[in-house]
Amino acid sequence: MQDFIKIRGARQHNLKNINLDIPKNNFVVITGVSGSGKSSLAFDTIYAEGQRRYVESLSAYARQFLGVMDKPDVDSIEGLSPSISIDQKTVSHNPRSTVGTITEVYDYLRLLYARVGHPHCPNCGTEITKLSVDEITQKMLDIIQSQLKTDTIKPHMFSLFSPVVRQKKGEFKDLSRNKRGYQFDQNKQTRY
Repeated sequence: MQDFIKIRGARQHNLKNINLDIPKNNFVVITGVSGSGKSSLAFDTIYAEGQRRYVESLSAYARQFLGVMDKPDVDSIEGLSPSISIDQKTVSHNPRSTVGTITEVYDYLRLLYARVGHPHCPNCGTEITKLSVDEITQKMLDIIQSQLKTDTIKPHMFSLFSPVVRQKKGEFKDLSRNKRGYQFDQNKQTRY
């Protein structure tokens, strides 16, 4: 990993072919007189390139909502990670607002975690994965059979819940029709 962000040939707005090395892991302040190019360097060059790289790292589906970002007028920037920035805004008086929602960082984080995240069950910690109908059915059968084997004396009752369609036009026969059905007895599994 590089220790510097190396900027070569920055010509964005009023910058005149600037070459600069900015140390990483330090607090860096850009100062100068009005019109010297502080904002052009910080926001229009460095941040714009970092955000463009962040957007490029997302899936094509996510990029369609964020739009195309122009490359800043610079020969090269090395050592720059994908980045996001917080714009100053007026404070919202909505009681449900958070720093993430007010600054819109939440939207970027949501996209990031949707891309790289792996959801886990909050109860058992198992990773949640996509399953086919047959895999779901088999998992349910395995759970029911294991319960039946653990306690063979008392009667068992299992419930399966499904959404009910209300106030929608059309026929929904396919939602309740199942290719395979199972009825459980205390000691045997019967298909119907």
